[in-house]
Amino acid sequence: MLDLRAQFAAIGKEIRAAIERVLVSQHFVLGPELEALEREIAHYCQRRFAVGVASGTDAIALGLRACGVEPGDEVIVPAFTFVATAGAVSAIGARPVFADSEPDTLNVDPKSVEALITARTSAVVAVHLYGRTANMEPLLEVATRHGLPLVEDNAQSLGATYRGRKAGSFGTVAATSFYPSKNLGAYGDGGMIVTDSEEMSTRLNALRNHGQTGRYVSIEPGFNSRLDEIQAAVLRIKLRHLDRWIALRRTHAAKYTEHLESLEGVRTPQMGPEHSCYLYTIRIASTGPNPAARRDHVARHLTEMGIGTSVFYPVPLHLQPLYAALGGKPGQLPVAERAAHEVLSLPLYPEMSTAQVDCVADAIVEALKG
Repeated sequence: MLDLRAQFAAIGKEIRAAIERVLVSQHFVLGPELEALEREIAHYCQRRFAVGVASGTDAIALGLRACGVEPGDEVIVPAFTFVATAGAVSAIGARPVFADSEPDTLNVDPKSVEALITARTSAVVAVHLYGRTANMEPLLEVATRHGLPLVEDNAQSLGATYRGRKAGSFGTVAATSFYPSKNLGAYGDGGMIVTDSEEMSTRLNALRNHGQTGRYVSIEPGFNSRLDEIQAAVLRIKLRHLDRWIALRRTHAAKYTEHLESLEGVRTPQMGPEHSCYLYTIRIASTGPNPAARRDHVARHLTEMGIGTSVFYPVPLHLQPLYAALGGKPGQLPVAERAAHEVLSLPLYPEMSTAQVDCVADAIVEALKG
């Protein structure tokens, strides 16, 4: 699915120099590398402020706290995403409420979101899935009309755009992840929150550091969630390459589509210049009693050929055992449930060769003929 060794081979000299700079400084937490990265990420995301934290999950949780979400509140999140989105809601004592997806993009459906708003709703989280932004205009309209903060979960789509604006530039706050597999990945965990609100930025800086506003003076319960200097230094190097890497991903994605778009029962993703191409995810429909049979057959065939694939995500959040107590039932969110049976993500990374893309596509064609 991903070859980080190939990436390191290309930029290793720059990375080693950046890490050496931190080692010489012996400044490892809340230092100049993080301050510089925060400025650079804020500029990249077209925001005024950025606050580095320990993970993408913490970025969502702290962002929700800064937006005023309290224990017992309801927060609307998409059902078709990674569990961390809802887990961040649970971590601060709030209750996730699961919305369905749009059939074409699999991003959260604004109509489903609006139907779930109650007097207990205190925020909406929009995930930008696979590298494509959610449908932000109607989501912002719904959130504004109901007086709710909109939090962008931009863990998968840093570098994507929506109508000329960068993903992460729309919500009250936006959270991103620097998990190593991301388009901009650290050498460990890491995350960032961006916002245009100076007040939010000030509070987030306190929340990530035990609620402190001065040395050993805390004004509220906070987290120990600080992006360290080594990770910040690595990310600053990688950020310089990000747009070039995304362009290469787009080239490979277009090649995949050229091979696969005419296959019967296969739906290729809608990808274009606004997409950051984090994942290339096809949908393989099945007939018969097992809705995932054809998808799983293709995945097994590729595995036998030494080709990595992944299913993001096989169980929508309303059907996860973790959230069984919330009463989610099969059939409740049909678009998300169908997607879970059909999606298959293919290898996609900048250092892939055209021959590798052709090999994967040919293997899919072969599997579907078998």
